[in-house]
Amino acid sequence: MCQLLGMNCNVPTDICFSFTGFRARGGLTDHHSDGWGIAFFEGRGVRLFLDPTPSSTSPVADLVRGYPIKSRNVVAHIRKATQGNISLENTHPFQRELWGEYWVFAHNGNLGDFNPLLDGSFLPVGSTDSEKAFCYLMTKLKRRFGESRPSDEKLASVIREFTVEIAAAGEFNFILSNGNILLAHCSTRLTYIIRKAPFGAAHLKDQDVAVDFGALTTPEDRVAVVATTPLTENENWLPLRPGTLAMFSHGTVVMKLETVAYEGPVITG
Repeated sequence: MCQLLGMNCNVPTDICFSFTGFRARGGLTDHHSDGWGIAFFEGRGVRLFLDPTPSSTSPVADLVRGYPIKSRNVVAHIRKATQGNISLENTHPFQRELWGEYWVFAHNGNLGDFNPLLDGSFLPVGSTDSEKAFCYLMTKLKRRFGESRPSDEKLASVIREFTVEIAAAGEFNFILSNGNILLAHCSTRLTYIIRKAPFGAAHLKDQDVAVDFGALTTPEDRVAVVATTPLTENENWLPLRPGTLAMFSHGTVVMKLETVAYEGPVITG
């Protein structure tokens, strides 16, 4: 199983603390050693760092850890390869443009023999099922809405619809963000925490590192962190129920949509 990490905040925030524990899972405290990546939204732009080497020993991860980039939305991934070789083009997160916005996607799971019909609007560069699923999702959204960007609520509802179809092909945990909202879908396992006042201290599970958030925040700050499994050992992480798509905005959950089993055909070609 790959490892997912996402952050959604109401003010620009650095992810150094969570990333310290998260990167250890890439070859140190866990066996996910087939590459890693992280994307930081800044305004309408994205800083994207990818490395097909283990995150626990990656010099690029050292750079990210020592350079506290502040962002309102972050998507990170540690890879355990199931489809596609270990290479830069197969390293998550993946990025595409739609409606004049960058969209960043990371997937945990295996979609088996997933070969969706693509019309050329969005095509994979690598050979993973994950990137194919992302391109298919973007293609379906463009077909449904054309050039008219829907509201966030309508968008989440339709993404849930398409997610159910894709998830019929296998395990489909993912995080998706456009820099304003962050969408997280739990197929098998995904957890989250909302940090808000009164802030306390937290201690990582994967590293002997602690932080007092009360000394680093203001009473108005809100930070939502999503991870495959909890990153800290002394905080109350909440599991997402399998089949749930959650939408985060300004550091809190604004929608939870539960899905039912997809009963139609998986469109392949």
